[in-house]
Amino acid sequence: MKKILLVEDDLSLIEGLRYFLGKQGYEVSVVRTVKEAEERFANVIFNMVLLDVMLPDGSGFEFCREIRKTSEVPVIFLTASDEEANVVMGLDIGGDDYMTKPLKLNELISRMNAAWRRSESSSGQEALLTSNGIMVKLLEGRVLKDGAELELTAAEYRLLCLFMRNSKIVLNKEQVMERMWGSRDSYVDDNTLAVYISRLRDKIEDDPKNPVFLTTIRGMGYRWNTVK
Repeated sequence: MKKILLVEDDLSLIEGLRYFLGKQGYEVSVVRTVKEAEERFANVIFNMVLLDVMLPDGSGFEFCREIRKTSEVPVIFLTASDEEANVVMGLDIGGDDYMTKPLKLNELISRMNAAWRRSESSSGQEALLTSNGIMVKLLEGRVLKDGAELELTAAEYRLLCLFMRNSKIVLNKEQVMERMWGSRDSYVDDNTLAVYISRLRDKIEDDPKNPVFLTTIRGMGYRWNTVK
């Protein structure tokens, strides 16, 4: 039985999710504050965290940062806000998905299953990716370029790994969003993806204004080129 940590302070939503997820065969552990979440997470191994952004004693973003220091457990944010800044922040600090309230329960199950599939797929990958002077140490979550460590957000890191694993293959925007976030009809649109691509190029390219590693194939998508 998979164990779910639900971090939420809305009592009506708590009861609804506890009942629904319980009927799906999951064991649901509920906490209502960041402090309680930290204590519970330190003592129990969970398979997923469903995490409200706004909590009585702090932000779900803060708790997600703490989780990512020690664990790659899938995290899905639950929030009343779908503003792009919040979405980007949640993904950058290591969130796997983002759902706005009121929740569609069947969609939640689909998102949970997609997050688990991505997690299981990435856990079985190789330990090292190398290309163009860039080295990704997958077991450590570190990226080096010409020996110097790069500071990437969680989303930028995952995006880089996706392209390096699919070297010389053109990936269209829909494929990238599907593999990154599991849904073509998602909160991440073409503009948000373009922002991520631009930020990644700023960190990995020798000349970000004239990229040669991660190039745009007009009318088709993006391609990772091996040039050195």
